[in-house]
Amino acid sequence: MSELGTKNLEKLKGTHLDQEDQQELLQAQTECSFIFSDAEGWPRGVIMSFIHRKGSIWLTAVEGRAHVKGADRDERVSIIVSSKGSGLPGRRMISLKGRVKVHRDPEVKDWFLHEFTHALQPADPDSWRALLDSPQRVVFEVVPEGRPTSHDQRKIPGNGRGMAADADPGR
Repeated sequence: MSELGTKNLEKLKGTHLDQEDQQELLQAQTECSFIFSDAEGWPRGVIMSFIHRKGSIWLTAVEGRAHVKGADRDERVSIIVSSKGSGLPGRRMISLKGRVKVHRDPEVKDWFLHEFTHALQPADPDSWRALLDSPQRVVFEVVPEGRPTSHDQRKIPGNGRGMAADADPGR
């Protein structure tokens, strides 16, 4: 008899997101934490909008910002995505480590801005694209490496917060 979720949260083995659920989260969510190293080697993070395409996480920023400088200096980054605000039931998260490519070429920027604005601002993608399509704009492509760390609270009896096993898992 497992006490996970009702008596303890010590042994979380088996509570990871399955591959299909990882993809669902990466398609449903639009914000992530982008973690990079600053000039002194400290980990830093910013919240960024993203899209998941071609097996990579795609984001955008402007030249001169700390995260662009960090990505240019050290390509090793992490992405953390939570289900909060996505509309998906249950609490889910995934943390990916990977290498970031900073794209500055017009072809990638054009492809990305079309995909990004249509996905995140479908009611009026052209207006948002006009704002984003600036001379100093860069595109990040984070190519995941290794096995991600993930968590799926729906796999924990008691909702992972000590609730009755039949309580609403979406809270």
